[in-house]
Amino acid sequence: MAKLPDYNNSVSDELTSLTAAGTLQLDQAQMAVAGKLDHILAQLRSRGPAKKTSALGWLFAKNSKRSSETIRGLYVYGSVGRGKTMLMDMFFAKASVAKKRRCHFHEFMADVHARIHAHRQKLKAGETKQADPVPPVAADLFAEAELLCFDEFSVTDIADAMILGRLFTELFSLGCVLVTTSNVAPNDLYRDGLNRGLFLPFIELLKQYVDVTSLDSPTDYRMEKTASLPVYVTPLGGQTEIAMENAWHQVTGGAKAAPTEIPRKGRVIKVPCAAGRAARFSFADLCENPLGASDYLEIAARFDVIFIEGVPQLGPDKRNQTKRFINLVDALYDKTVRLFVSAATTPDALLTERRGTEGFEFDRTVSRLFEMRSPDYLALHHEKRSGN
Repeated sequence: MAKLPDYNNSVSDELTSLTAAGTLQLDQAQMAVAGKLDHILAQLRSRGPAKKTSALGWLFAKNSKRSSETIRGLYVYGSVGRGKTMLMDMFFAKASVAKKRRCHFHEFMADVHARIHAHRQKLKAGETKQADPVPPVAADLFAEAELLCFDEFSVTDIADAMILGRLFTELFSLGCVLVTTSNVAPNDLYRDGLNRGLFLPFIELLKQYVDVTSLDSPTDYRMEKTASLPVYVTPLGGQTEIAMENAWHQVTGGAKAAPTEIPRKGRVIKVPCAAGRAARFSFADLCENPLGASDYLEIAARFDVIFIEGVPQLGPDKRNQTKRFINLVDALYDKTVRLFVSAATTPDALLTERRGTEGFEFDRTVSRLFEMRSPDYLALHHEKRSGN
């Protein structure tokens, strides 16, 4: 039987215990964030469960008493490898809320767009008279989760940027509590994005409902994991191709491989080479075709092991490919997929120029590519797959 979360302990208590045991180093920056998370935990415990369960609850959101019981959430930002995910793990496990949800931000937005599409189909079929899909979608989301926890809040898609303000106006009015991590401060979200002026009201809305704090820990704990397996090979060339071929043969056990397809909302994602739960792509297959974060999540759900071959250096002329590569690595990391990569150079040298949001985002990609080679990550991968 799985061990139940201990709601009585605080995040601060758990950090203190792990430090005393020698598992963690004392980190005052993490302790400061833990204190803020504990404050939210205390408020959540004292607040009763939501009573609005009607499908028409969105009609009464502005008059709901829940909106007067506002609990401010938390937006934690900082460089990669500072312990944000660890703190979120502790907080989410201790949150005594029956309806809570934790996911990667891109996964959440893919769900939102799917729900909006489904509502519009109902409107077209005459099954609803509500023309605006956002209020009912927000009501459904809140009915499923009063507490939303996002890993890696990052806005890169204009479709996401344009809907966030309206969506979270509804969610916050219903009493939704948001706790999220990010690599960038709120003011840097969607930096240099198309029509960013239309996105700025969301940033102000966010600040009204969440406290913003930075986690400036001096140590990048991910980079301390130096014992890595040979799953990232460079530079490109004959020896690298042989190494990838040998790895593929080992992973698949020599099983016959063939192209396949993943159905995706009236279209298909082409997989050029697959054997069981392993798939093999070129960088061009995944990052030079019009694929988005939700497509990469579909791939990560279908396969446990992914090979990506021929990753080039990414200059200013490959901005779209860079954004897709960032989203791709996020999705594979989030789903604990085992990754084999052949690339032109080491992860930290792939992006030739660090500029704007992409620079911030790619720092996370670099850190994840290093971590995905670590024994700890591979152990987690095997643990999750053995539980399936």
